[in-house]
Amino acid sequence: MFPIGGVGVMLLGIVLSGAVCLLLHLALRGRLGALTSGSLAAFVWSLTVIGFITLIPANGAPGVVPAEGRLDTCSWDIGGPAPDGFWIFSGGQRLLNTVVFIPSGALLVLAAARRTRGAFLAVPIGLALLTAYSVGIEVTQLVLARLDRACDVTDVVDNVLGAAIGVGIGLLLALVLRPWRSR
Repeated sequence: MFPIGGVGVMLLGIVLSGAVCLLLHLALRGRLGALTSGSLAAFVWSLTVIGFITLIPANGAPGVVPAEGRLDTCSWDIGGPAPDGFWIFSGGQRLLNTVVFIPSGALLVLAAARRTRGAFLAVPIGLALLTAYSVGIEVTQLVLARLDRACDVTDVVDNVLGAAIGVGIGLLLALVLRPWRSR
């Protein structure tokens, strides 16, 4: 077993993926414009950050979770097994689950708004894909019990709410920044 986990591993992954996404922005800037390429690179980075904070065990390398201790299904209890707090915020985990998806929703709109006609399709499809991403994270947490995370349908609801709030913020930002003008 290769032991990975902990806040240090999360932060290292976040920083390294940020550097890769900065290179992506620089590579696409001439072709798409600074706003669109920056939005696209930041969108990819936001998804990567979400992956790191939800799929890397927060308390160090996981141990072995016996098969009889592993959950067979996700919690359908609204509020679920989530504790009142989380290691990085003093507030509730539900708030964190909402807040973490807001940048992805806003950046999705800014990345798609360069082409106004395409944005009308890209934004709803992107929101559906963000929903699928959240579901995929929860399924991964269920299947890989060694992550020491709990699969909870409430997390999906909170994530989608955050993405929808982000889309609303992104629409407001698009009206102010007008990315379609940088073609």
